[in-house]
Amino acid sequence: MHIAAELAGGRLLAPIDHPDAAHLFMTGTGLTHLGSAEGRDKMHREAAAAQTQTDSMRIFLEGVEGGKPAPGQLGCQPEWFYKGNGTGLVGPGEPLTSPSFAKDGGEEPELAGIYLIGEDGTPFRLGVCLANEFSDHVTERHNYLWLAHSKLRQAALGPELLVGPLPAQIKGTSRIRRGGAVLWEKPFLSGEENMSHSFANLEAHHFKYDVFRQPGDIHVHFFGTATLSFSEGIKTQVGDQFEIEAAPFTLPLCNRLALASAQTFIIKAL
Repeated sequence: MHIAAELAGGRLLAPIDHPDAAHLFMTGTGLTHLGSAEGRDKMHREAAAAQTQTDSMRIFLEGVEGGKPAPGQLGCQPEWFYKGNGTGLVGPGEPLTSPSFAKDGGEEPELAGIYLIGEDGTPFRLGVCLANEFSDHVTERHNYLWLAHSKLRQAALGPELLVGPLPAQIKGTSRIRRGGAVLWEKPFLSGEENMSHSFANLEAHHFKYDVFRQPGDIHVHFFGTATLSFSEGIKTQVGDQFEIEAAPFTLPLCNRLALASAQTFIIKAL
């Protein structure tokens, strides 16, 4: 079997799913990577007085100060957000579809941890994979209190699961193609050496909540990024292709941007 050919043929799936999509949680954290505050700070600066440090910069600096505690200690609490359930999980080669009301559909090249909750409530990390934590940065920029809205989008996972020790250093490339030509391309870094928080601290602050330690549930937790095309003025269009690749993963994560049709619904009283 030629794995790259299987990927090109659309026959490789995301590395995890759940027969009941409501029992797969997608969550994440931001401002976790060295340099990640710069782009976010640009988006939020207008919401604060010029002489006032933004909330984004404050939480980033708190992470730099206390995000990597000694073993057995709990460090600084990171930013956290809910992204959706298993209905929003997209595999390699599948479209990333923005809702009709979205203002933007932008990439976030990241690592995502995948976890299974054991019968006694113990979270077991199955591994990590490449991910595109697809978000609406225009909505977020309008008001940082809309971050929660901007994150309720699909997310894509790469086809490979890296098992064993978590990586200290990940060097990759994030790319957008339009009409087959490269529109934007930039290196990105991940792994704990490039982060203001340790993986252990991010995991501890997520799984400290009892609701996230329910037996049989699956969790996909996105660890953040410092690299966004949006921060460099890129406006994506339907049909653009996002490409994320990084060693030691051997296969890229590629997804095209799509837009959902408008839907109407009526709230009814029982």
